[in-house]
Amino acid sequence: MHVNSFKDLDVYKLSRQVSLQIFETSRQFPKEEMYSLIDQIRRSSRSVGAQIAEAWAKRRYKKHFISKITDADGEQQETQHWIETAMDCGYITSESGNKWLKSYNSIGRMLNSMITKADSFYSK
Repeated sequence: MHVNSFKDLDVYKLSRQVSLQIFETSRQFPKEEMYSLIDQIRRSSRSVGAQIAEAWAKRRYKKHFISKITDADGEQQETQHWIETAMDCGYITSESGNKWLKSYNSIGRMLNSMITKADSFYSK
């Protein structure tokens, strides 16, 4: 399959899907978490897709592309931390948390594959 846009990338689609699930679930977190855990988990989960979009725009420059994909990987790892924190606090079930962690592990593998295959994303 030929990819015409970052929106066509499976990794982008999955990151959007999981960030939306996190958003919806975080609405149920205690209000005192509004400016801490809720803000952090929403920001980092949304940032994964944003970093992928930026990387796509910079794919003409291999080092910039890899840098942005690396940033996306950092954001997905940060999100994993916040998911584990939400589980520790009892705000989400182990079932939901582990499902999201599995998705972010998949995202991490896809991002690392993009780094390894950065030359195939090159566009003039």
